[in-house]
Amino acid sequence: MAHDIHAQTSEKPVFYLKEDHHPEGSTNLGFWLYLMSDCLIFAALFATYGVLGRNYAAGPSPADLFDLSLVAINTAMLLFSSITYGFAMLQMERNAKAETLFWLAITGLFGLAFLGLELYEFTHLIHEGAGPQRSAFLSSFFTLVGTHGLHVTFGIIWLVTLMVQVGKRGLIPENRRRLMCLSMFWHFLDVVWIGVFSFVYLMGVLG
Repeated sequence: MAHDIHAQTSEKPVFYLKEDHHPEGSTNLGFWLYLMSDCLIFAALFATYGVLGRNYAAGPSPADLFDLSLVAINTAMLLFSSITYGFAMLQMERNAKAETLFWLAITGLFGLAFLGLELYEFTHLIHEGAGPQRSAFLSSFFTLVGTHGLHVTFGIIWLVTLMVQVGKRGLIPENRRRLMCLSMFWHFLDVVWIGVFSFVYLMGVLG
């Protein structure tokens, strides 16, 4: 009897592994609420750019700064990452752990390529004297695009964390639910970036 009590008290709960009595619907609802709040943040940033995007302070305009070919390549990286994440989810449905991890890794590499190109663009602009302090246009641009880049960074960290969990624990229901939440987040970032590409870059250069 004493041995059983000692075993019960010495056993440590593993919160990240098992979530007892946790309704799946509440996780999905909570995550959708988070995404809606993120939509409001990006809506405010888009509105700010819409108001300030023509205030150049006698400085360079979007047509002077943006390289559409580079931005198109960067956009392709993020679009490809959404496709490969979809492949990962298909493999998850087949309960194929190794294949799921493979496509998650490819997704992460595309995400890193996207971030690398974005950092290159920021560095190039600042080197040319077009930093965020140069004009209201550049301040709003760096804030909007930088906020999206931070979201992609957090998404990659989340992706790596889930890959470790899947590698250790497999495709248990808890990991499947987390992968579904990350899928919604990743595709959300894809949609936001299409808005950035169209509204900021394309309209800025062609408008």
